[in-house]
Amino acid sequence: MLAVDGFFTRVSLGSFGFRWLHIAAGVTWIGLLYYFNFVQVAAFAAFENDPHKEIGGKARLIAMDKITRKALWWFRWSALLTFLTGILITGLVKDYYKSSTPGVSWAKVAGNIGISTGMLLGTIMLLNVWGVIWRNQKVVLANAANVLAGGQPNPDAAAAGRKAGMASRQNTIFSITMLFFMVFKTHSPRAGVVLESSDMMTYWIVALVLIVVMELNALQLMPWKGTVNKGLNKMYDGPGVRNALITAFGLWVVFLVLTEVLFTS
Repeated sequence: MLAVDGFFTRVSLGSFGFRWLHIAAGVTWIGLLYYFNFVQVAAFAAFENDPHKEIGGKARLIAMDKITRKALWWFRWSALLTFLTGILITGLVKDYYKSSTPGVSWAKVAGNIGISTGMLLGTIMLLNVWGVIWRNQKVVLANAANVLAGGQPNPDAAAAGRKAGMASRQNTIFSITMLFFMVFKTHSPRAGVVLESSDMMTYWIVALVLIVVMELNALQLMPWKGTVNKGLNKMYDGPGVRNALITAFGLWVVFLVLTEVLFTS
């Protein structure tokens, strides 16, 4: 008779239970990320451009205080839960970082390189959420509540909003490639390919240069800092989310080409 593990066994929790929670939390996190970038930014800009500026401005502050505040709560905690459940999966799945092929390093298998890239991007995105987006959005939210209560606007709120906005746009750009690699290990026909050391090194050099440059830009550490439509900031600005979407899928195409060229047996 076939022995079947129960849901609460280590094997089942690692391969199924926490993976399910990981996906549920991830859907919430990325869904809210897309809401902020695809819906809220445009809607709040419409408030600002309302012919009755006083009414539009107040409506924006109310929406920020009542809606954005709640959305950010779910956003930041679902991001953390996504990260923690991902870590639990790697800890509970037996020999997660051990190669199934004798004599072959885990780090040289294409699927493992893919999931490592996804994990790296996801971790950077989490750090952006808690270290940049939430940290600066607290300033913006406090300013909204203060102005609604009759206080004076905080002169630092606009700069804080820009920092949060850039990090949020960068997370949107990273998310497409991150999601690609999260399914790469179990679904790509190239997942089992073993790379030569030279191909592996080439992949990581290109990948890390792209990721580091983009993240430094999101943190305003490039010469143009947070200036709108300056330097690499053009990928965050422009009409709607057009530039961010073009950059997001452009980055994915680069990684797709890398995997097609280098992940070969």
